[in-house]
Amino acid sequence: MAPAASKTKSMIEGFVRDGSFKWLNKNQKSSHKELEEMKSSPSADKKWIHDLSVVANMVVRRCSKILNSSTGQLRENFEAEASDVTKHPSRYARNFLEYSCFRALALSTQVSGYIEDKKFRRLTFDMMIAWEVPDAVSLPSGDIDEDATVGAEAFSRIAPAVPIIANVIISNYVFEFLTASTGGRLRFPTYEKYLSALERAIRKLKSHSESSQLSSQRSRRGERILEVDGTVTTQPVLQHLGISTWPGRLTLTDHALYFEALRVVSYDKPIAYELADDLKQVVKAELTGPWGTRLFDKAVLYKSNSLSEPVVLELPELKGHTRRDYWLAIIREVLYAHRFISKFRITGVERDEALLKALFGILRVQALNHMNSTIPLCYEAGLMFNACDQLPGGDRILETIATILTSKELEKNNPTKSGDGMYSVSAIAMASSLVFVFGTSSNVLNRSLITAGEIIVGEITPLEKAVNEARSNYKMVADAQATVDGAKVEGLDTNLAVLKELLFPVTDLGTRLLRLLYWDEPAKSLPFCLVSTVIIYCGWLSYVVALLLSIFAINMVLTRCFSQRQGVDVLKVIVPPAMNKMEQLLAVQNAISQAEELIQEGNVVLLKIRGLLLSIFPQASNRFAAALVILALIMTFVPFRCMVVLIFFEEFTKYSPMRRAQTERWMRRMREWWFSIPAAPVILERAQEDKKKK
Repeated sequence: MAPAASKTKSMIEGFVRDGSFKWLNKNQKSSHKELEEMKSSPSADKKWIHDLSVVANMVVRRCSKILNSSTGQLRENFEAEASDVTKHPSRYARNFLEYSCFRALALSTQVSGYIEDKKFRRLTFDMMIAWEVPDAVSLPSGDIDEDATVGAEAFSRIAPAVPIIANVIISNYVFEFLTASTGGRLRFPTYEKYLSALERAIRKLKSHSESSQLSSQRSRRGERILEVDGTVTTQPVLQHLGISTWPGRLTLTDHALYFEALRVVSYDKPIAYELADDLKQVVKAELTGPWGTRLFDKAVLYKSNSLSEPVVLELPELKGHTRRDYWLAIIREVLYAHRFISKFRITGVERDEALLKALFGILRVQALNHMNSTIPLCYEAGLMFNACDQLPGGDRILETIATILTSKELEKNNPTKSGDGMYSVSAIAMASSLVFVFGTSSNVLNRSLITAGEIIVGEITPLEKAVNEARSNYKMVADAQATVDGAKVEGLDTNLAVLKELLFPVTDLGTRLLRLLYWDEPAKSLPFCLVSTVIIYCGWLSYVVALLLSIFAINMVLTRCFSQRQGVDVLKVIVPPAMNKMEQLLAVQNAISQAEELIQEGNVVLLKIRGLLLSIFPQASNRFAAALVILALIMTFVPFRCMVVLIFFEEFTKYSPMRRAQTERWMRRMREWWFSIPAAPVILERAQEDKKKK
């Protein structure tokens, strides 16, 4: 035996003796058999890649068996297809591991029922373990056992290679949800439970497709049923249309929403509410209640150009509105998917790929919904198009996806351009094993379909860059929102106290300006008036504004520097005495009364101006017209700069000691003239309400 082979055999025996392979299959003998084969094989050195860790070697060997190829041949293919950067020694081990995993998963997912296969589940999890420790020097002997866990980065790299398990956009949320109770590390039992729930969701989707009564409506567009509700009498779905209410069955497809009203022993003909066509649809949460009241937050409102009035679909439940939130999210997911398709004019197979992404997202949410988690499930965060609608920069993510789908139109005709195994598998290529999704006669099985997925071996794709940037921005927004939520206080009196304290700098500045305007301190008002007049006359006002802005900016920088040393100054508010419910109601009533008085005064002013403009009262209108003519002549013959100076000088000096008595006399005459103007007449008519009855 060659020295290298002997060395490899001794290494394997050492790992077997130390128990370092227990992580492979805790209760299975196949791993021991596999290890014995490697140990006794004459070509052990050829099967063992010294650049890889023990874990990575075992995973690569399994991948080579799936591909019906030797590890040496797999390595030769990688070196032929990969770029020089991808083959760099510092990145070689992990990139070769990714290449092997992507190729093996692309082939494994073509087999029907692969999600049910326990070996497949274990293999994908082991790939994540190996991804974290790919190098031969990265993992000492005996550091991995059957309780090994994986982190978010490994999950987000391997899981999207099977698009039904995760994708690049929502993989982080899926991981966070699965690891909420395990300290941010994913354990295999949790991962296996998630895949089992995903398998049940697939079976449920298949049963809906087989038992649906919408065959005639669906056949023309090849619609796929995604969810059905209202079939159980204890959980009805109620349709509110006008003042009528009907129980029935609600069905969501990848093109429309269908409601079938329940009769005595059967259902009425389905009513379709389109999601695929551009009808300016609005889908949002809605309140319902008896006799048109808005009490219960458990309904979804659908409105479009094709309907004369909105339709409200109520999903009642005893506690909370989780059921409604779920339906609202999946309906919007289909709607947003079609808006994405329409906006970027995606057609053909690429359109099917986009719809399949929405379908897989709904399956994942259904699976996560059945997991016992310590945190509530946020449906929007687990659905790709919903997430893009909420994430900062989500529009750039969608643009990147559209670019990728468009570029695949060229790549699918020349798949060898970038190497068969350098990309992860696409959703539509993987869906060939889900025959019920497209049907046996579908062109999904055509070899010319999209084969490239969202991840490239050894590279960060533009989609991953856009997602990472959006997540960073979202974290900043979430942190800011947390401070906003913490700043909210309860009680009208307390909020008014906080508002008063926040506006103190503004009110203090206004008070100081009023003191200058009313010449309470002539020694300050006179220089301010003269300097302001010179600035306006010389046209320096823009420079003064720029100087003030610069001073504010410098002050902000200095404040930040000092706050880092001394800490941020916290706003201190003196809380007023607590008000009971009756006092709060009286305060609200007084505020409403004051607001009503302000609105009345505003209406009176507008009615008086209306009377002046329409010459309803000639004497007052003649004076007003004469004043307008004089103002027009002044604006015509006096330069604008001089006019601004005169207006400022007039307004600022009218309360000076020399002019105060004259100003008070003139203001009194103006008030008397204004009060003498009657308001234009108003006639109030009550519109007759024609209530719809159906």
